[in-house]
Amino acid sequence: MTLEAGAPVLLASVSEEPDDAIRVLVIEDGVIDREFLTDKLSRQGFAVQTVASLPAAPCDADVIVLHCGRVNNSSIELLGKIRRLAFDIPIVLLTGEAAPAHECLALDKGAIDVILKSRGPDVLATRLKGVVKTTGRTDRPRSGGPMKCGKLLLRPDISRACWKDVDVGLTLGEYNIVRLLASNVGRYVTYRAIYDRLHYEGFIAGSGADGYRANVRSAIKRIRNKIRDFDPSFDEIENYAGFGYCWKKPT
Repeated sequence: MTLEAGAPVLLASVSEEPDDAIRVLVIEDGVIDREFLTDKLSRQGFAVQTVASLPAAPCDADVIVLHCGRVNNSSIELLGKIRRLAFDIPIVLLTGEAAPAHECLALDKGAIDVILKSRGPDVLATRLKGVVKTTGRTDRPRSGGPMKCGKLLLRPDISRACWKDVDVGLTLGEYNIVRLLASNVGRYVTYRAIYDRLHYEGFIAGSGADGYRANVRSAIKRIRNKIRDFDPSFDEIENYAGFGYCWKKPT
């Protein structure tokens, strides 16, 4: 799959659905697969728009589905391009094959989920609904104004986080974690609750029953490092070993 930013956007179809239907943008350069995905998701009640190339401008969607034959360095690079263009829209990778190492890398690089095509349209639809519910895309008009927590400024309307008035470049999943912690300032939030916010409720990844804890620790480390790039003294996120994390109350 070789899609280039700025190439003409080829609309395979746009499904006719109610105004409150979840809006899905499918990026797929194969005509047969575009028609297949449009038909299957439309039957599940989604409003589907499919394109054959990476849009040159921000897109209007609740969730993006990037279809690739297998998750590899090329598809992860494309994921990064889409992430930069549509930073506040959750991206799901739909693939026929995903090695564990590449799957973990895709999640680290901003994909909110990696779904095997063999799981079928029902599983895809269920997980897309979970993604949109968790990220609150359908509630964006009611998301409210900026939220301040000490030196932290959150912009729910565009899912951006600023520290000392500088955008620290969080991915959507990282932003969701920071918003969860800041909304519970002074209180510890469990690993599981943080992981649900990073992906969606019930999402499973990692090794063993508690494998998600390692993913949460990695996400918190990335958040800390991104903010420390601008402020080396940043130390607002505390850990309670075996339980979760807390955003300190501003002093």
